[in-house]
Amino acid sequence: MNYTLHQLQIFLKITQTKSITQAAEELHLTQPAVSIQLRNFQQQFDIPLTEIVGRKIYITDFGKEIALAAEEILNQVQAINMKTMEFKGQLVGRLKISIVSTGKYVMPYFLSGFMKEHPGVQLQMDVTNKSRVIESLQDNEVDFSLVSILPPSLNVDKLELMQNKLFLVGSSVSQFQKKSYDKNIFEELPLIYREEGSGTRMTMERFIERNRIAAVKKVELTSNEAVKQAVIAGLGYSIMPLIGIKNELNAGVLRIIPVKGLPISTKWSMIWLKGKMFSPIAKAYLEYVRKTKKEIIEQRFNWYEQYL
Repeated sequence: MNYTLHQLQIFLKITQTKSITQAAEELHLTQPAVSIQLRNFQQQFDIPLTEIVGRKIYITDFGKEIALAAEEILNQVQAINMKTMEFKGQLVGRLKISIVSTGKYVMPYFLSGFMKEHPGVQLQMDVTNKSRVIESLQDNEVDFSLVSILPPSLNVDKLELMQNKLFLVGSSVSQFQKKSYDKNIFEELPLIYREEGSGTRMTMERFIERNRIAAVKKVELTSNEAVKQAVIAGLGYSIMPLIGIKNELNAGVLRIIPVKGLPISTKWSMIWLKGKMFSPIAKAYLEYVRKTKKEIIEQRFNWYEQYL
């Protein structure tokens, strides 16, 4: 037999996704390339690894056994690579981070340079709502978390990264002509909320309560992307983080409605449990962010300051 590690990787991904198309997408390959490698791999066995029923691919019992062996081989290869990097003095291991959903527009820019510098580091980043982020931090499941509202129930240290600005946003067809509206405009608008536990929702509700606004909740949705699409479609209005709507503002499908007292400004902060014993990777990452955050903000978020 003369199969390659590349063929093992492709076959394992096919068994995991049960789809040649999805396997190709996750491996960043073309579908024909994956099909060819599967065929070449199959030619080295007398027993079928897969079978097609209708238009769906199924893994045979023999194929499942080969997949288990392939996974073990690939894990061993990865271990060898990591040992090699360790002997070269490179950082090796896993960096674990949990971030609130809107943080996906922020955190990758503070990670890309570090990951390029340290190819032996594996990133595990959980993008979820604020409640789950705090839970993972409290249970010491992660090295760091990214939040826009500090958790009052946890004793944490923090590194502030940048401002988080939230504006009232409507679709491009919204009929608003004034330069600035009074806060009572909220009483006339159907508002779209994020789900319970969301940091954006908490910020929005605090603003409404603090200003004693009789707001009308029209819709509740479970992601920033869902809220964005609902606003674009004209279902209502929402207070949204500027960081997540740059492309839509540039494309003209969303518009900021100027209101006195807005934007609401909070801080994106990377937090960790006070007294946490850092791994070498976590320690190196924290130092990296401290040294480079100003440069990253200037290079990646210079557009941000034009919105006041």
